[in-house]
Amino acid sequence: MMKVIIADDEDKICQLIYKLVDWEQLDMQVQAIVHNGIEALEAIQKYHPDIVITDIRMPGYDGLEMIRRAKETCTDMDIIIISGYRHFEYAQNAIRYGVKDYLLKPIKKAELTDTLTRIRAEYMEKKERLSAEEQNRITVKNSVDKLRSAFFTEVLFRKEKRKEEITIEVINEEYHYKFKRGCYQVVLIKIDGIDSSFQSNITYIQDKVLQSVNKRLAGECYEMECVFDGNMCYAVLNFSNESKRSIRKTLKSILDELLLQKDVLENLRITLGAGIVEEDISGFIISLKTASWAIEQRLILGINKVIEGENTSLNEVADSKLFYDFNKQMTDSLEKLSEASLINALRYLQTALRNKENTTGHEIIQMSKEAMNLYLFTMRQNKFAVKEAESFFEKFSTNIENIGTADEVFSYLTRAIVMSFRKAVAEKQQEDNKPIRDAKQYMKEHFKEPVSLEIVSDLVGFNATYFSSLFKKETGKTFSEYLTEIRMEKAKELLKDTNLSVAAICTEVGYSDNKHFTKGFAKYTNLKPNEYRKIYS
Repeated sequence: MMKVIIADDEDKICQLIYKLVDWEQLDMQVQAIVHNGIEALEAIQKYHPDIVITDIRMPGYDGLEMIRRAKETCTDMDIIIISGYRHFEYAQNAIRYGVKDYLLKPIKKAELTDTLTRIRAEYMEKKERLSAEEQNRITVKNSVDKLRSAFFTEVLFRKEKRKEEITIEVINEEYHYKFKRGCYQVVLIKIDGIDSSFQSNITYIQDKVLQSVNKRLAGECYEMECVFDGNMCYAVLNFSNESKRSIRKTLKSILDELLLQKDVLENLRITLGAGIVEEDISGFIISLKTASWAIEQRLILGINKVIEGENTSLNEVADSKLFYDFNKQMTDSLEKLSEASLINALRYLQTALRNKENTTGHEIIQMSKEAMNLYLFTMRQNKFAVKEAESFFEKFSTNIENIGTADEVFSYLTRAIVMSFRKAVAEKQQEDNKPIRDAKQYMKEHFKEPVSLEIVSDLVGFNATYFSSLFKKETGKTFSEYLTEIRMEKAKELLKDTNLSVAAICTEVGYSDNKHFTKGFAKYTNLKPNEYRKIYS
């Protein structure tokens, strides 16, 4: 029997939770009811419960501090947070601590029972306390789940079957479905605004989506299945013709229910894309295509709504005149290495698409990808390296699909290109400067020896004339002036810090003629060597 502790500073809330649930049926027992964080921690240390249901704000230790300390004692304990307020920061941290669920007051019996039932199932599996019959049932279920998921990858995504092969009989037999004749629809649920660096955030909202979809649609459909790919949920629905209207209403209620999670995940944004309803099972492919179009259309129509798909061409791109003008501006700005012109070109694209009649979300995404492709191609043509350009484009394409508004798409496009441009230009400048850096280093290390323009230019791989011009351009000094500066600065150092004779210093800094050295030193410092020593030594 699983042990449970209930913690809330309001006794009536504790009693409500206690009375809402049929604990015996769930094979659970409430070990303690406590009213502050200190009592909760003491009870956890005493009873080692399997589940703690706790308010997020309590006297003593607040919910998070209590959870942090309790996890040191009971690492496998599952936590259910309850709260009557929008504590975004608390909720985020709670999810990252591995909290199983975050329920808002007033607590609903069905929601709490569903959560407890799910925890119990996971607990039983984890503890390997299942009977042989239950173990076999789970094994079969896992196999069936894999088969059903394969329908998405093989039929919908990769389109491995021809249209005539997609029949009710084939799909039911090969993928373990129970589709019936009627209506067929794909619905996509797109989650934006979630910090994907925390897997716990993704897992949390995915669980909420699946719970809501299964709870509200299972009873209205002959058959349904959901799979997640990142932050997109793909749902296939099979229902009667008479259920069309109620399905549409149910999708809206699912959206409304999921948007309540904004109380937990502050920046959460959800869009439902409803593909067109088809009357043949092979129509799932068309429905998926139109649902995808609807999801992209959120860039135009807005987020947090249900968008109906349309059977329109998804190959549309901006008109050739717009792309030609943008192409020219982008290419010119990159050839001139002008960051300001580059930004203006991207602003032109944004403004033109925004003002273009009937611009679609698909068009915005495709044009953004085309703009990035053009940037990478032009940089390569101009001999500017963008490191790992292929993976850079793939990352950009993934991120662009996970942005909820057109303005954010263009903002991200501009930011990605400008940051890459700056880095590529800086690295190119470093690369161009390397021969000069190598030359300067050689001169500093070999100034005592006979050093000539020809020797150094040959060392760095340039002819003497070009190297002389490049050296002057990069340093502001001629080769001879720079070498003289190195030698004279060393001579000044030796005159100040040693007792070497002027003749010895002359040899030490690479001169073979004392008279020539003295004349050069006087020109460089306006003092003869002995005068410099008297003043500065």
